[in-house]
Amino acid sequence: MEDVIDELRESAVEVPTPLELPDEDEIIEAEEQLLIPIPSDFREFLLQVSDVVYGSMEPVTIKDSLSHTYLPEVAAIAWDQGVPRDLLPLCEHNGDFYCVSAEGEVGLWTQGNISEVTWPSVWHWAKDIWLQS
Repeated sequence: MEDVIDELRESAVEVPTPLELPDEDEIIEAEEQLLIPIPSDFREFLLQVSDVVYGSMEPVTIKDSLSHTYLPEVAAIAWDQGVPRDLLPLCEHNGDFYCVSAEGEVGLWTQGNISEVTWPSVWHWAKDIWLQS
């Protein structure tokens, strides 16, 4: 996990208006809106690197409720498009959703199905997919 965090921080693009990291209270507030708990690795991801801007993908965020990447809003859109309610979107990309299960595993929801390719955690997904975007 630490090596992925370091690599993301080193690769981050500077933007005119930087994103901010959420605190635990904001995570809890998002969980209350979602009505499901955020798995521990996903929670840590949000607390540690959800301010990173890098590549062509935009993972969800918690800090700004008006952002197009705000987790409760992205979840509402994903669920409306058929993503099962027990999956939390990690990132929308070209109309598909990378989603996190209650166990913390990441899969790709595409065209009404979850793909067979999965990643054991958000950190594996960040290394294999986000850092390669």
